Amino acid sequence: MTSLLLHGGRVVTTLWPGGVVDADVLVRDGRIAAVGDAGEAGDATRIDCGGCLVLPGNVCAHTHVYSALARGMPFALEPPTNFVEILQRVWWRLDRALDEESVRASALVGAVEALLAGTTTLVDHHASPNAIEGSLDVIADAFESLGLRSVLCYEVTDRDGPERATAGVEENRRFLAAPPRALTRGMVGAHASFTLSEETLAACVDAAREADAGIHVHAAEDAADERDSEARFGRRVGERLADAGALNARTLLAHCVHLDDRECELVRESGAAVAQNARSNMNNGVGRPPLARLGDRVALGTDGIGADMFEESRAGFFRLREETLAAPFDWPLSRLAQGALIAGEMFGEAELGEIAPGAPADLQVVDYAAPTPLDGANLPGHWVFGMSSRSVRDVVVNGEVVVRNRRLTRVDQDELAAKAAVDAKRMWDRMEELGPHPFEPKGG
Repeated sequence: MTSLLLHGGRVVTTLWPGGVVDADVLVRDGRIAAVGDAGEAGDATRIDCGGCLVLPGNVCAHTHVYSALARGMPFALEPPTNFVEILQRVWWRLDRALDEESVRASALVGAVEALLAGTTTLVDHHASPNAIEGSLDVIADAFESLGLRSVLCYEVTDRDGPERATAGVEENRRFLAAPPRALTRGMVGAHASFTLSEETLAACVDAAREADAGIHVHAAEDAADERDSEARFGRRVGERLADAGALNARTLLAHCVHLDDRECELVRESGAAVAQNARSNMNNGVGRPPLARLGDRVALGTDGIGADMFEESRAGFFRLREETLAAPFDWPLSRLAQGALIAGEMFGEAELGEIAPGAPADLQVVDYAAPTPLDGANLPGHWVFGMSSRSVRDVVVNGEVVVRNRRLTRVDQDELAAKAAVDAKRMWDRMEELGPHPFEPKGG
């Protein structure tokens, strides 16, 4: 693997607590070899980073790249009036319209958007009920073809019938049992309590236990999830997940908007991680998660609204500031650092998200000319009020330059976009033939 020398930049060694030094970064064999001067660079490929910041790559802790072809999608049905109708009339129609080609196209588009925004790791939650078997390999191959790191799972659900529920469990099992990939890890995916029977939830827990993996599940995104759980099982979502053995230190819970005090306590006690998705929650009008009661293992995701973690982190921060002016300005950076820590646990890489000797070389070079002094103490102010993904110039994943001068290095991104437009139109046409999904939660 080629050695790299990122020369002459200001290096953000950690997002939180912020550390900023003027240094060169030497990369060898996919890892940071040194942070300091260029004395031992040898024949390393040199990248001039003068006037730039060198940052750890961002991590998106929850997304749905199958939605990447939905931008500008026509909509002829009656507009949704609540969260369940959004699922029935939009996303549960879209996922049924996916075939292998559109799964691949969505993954490629999602990966391009991520890398160009400085996001080096995606934690994805996939659904394609008419193209389940092998779908995780399609996504992994697409991501790895561009050099993106990821954690993948298939969304198990009963909403499309028992055969597809079983197929979803088996797709997770198959993928987790496959030979390990350098840039990809797996989890067991589950949609949400209100679309999971006791038997299907138990099958997910068993599959995760057998593979020594975590469960990635939506939890109380909308109040309908809680009402359904109380109506069908006599207990709330968090209690149901805990009773089923689905809450532990490897669990990743998306949203958690409507968890009550007892459920938050169960999450904290289990050590489970939480992915907040501020823009999606606002877009769907579902509310705000009780961040103060969920503990420190809260990271940031996008729930499929791209992969720009600069934008997502700011949206989450300003929403929190609207709630309380006590929210510290380093909150966005602490949550992004938590996302890197969680992803690092999945890869067995404790230093993922750091720029330090021995850490995985997942980096971004940001062409940000700070108009005021910048150091570790005031980095949060620059992040919140100045920096953006528009300034991402170069991206390195696992020691390889995958974006150089704002262009992908492995593929022609213009050709990729042109093909994706064709695949999107085909998918939109299939989707127009589908009515609203008939599945309904219980409890009103």
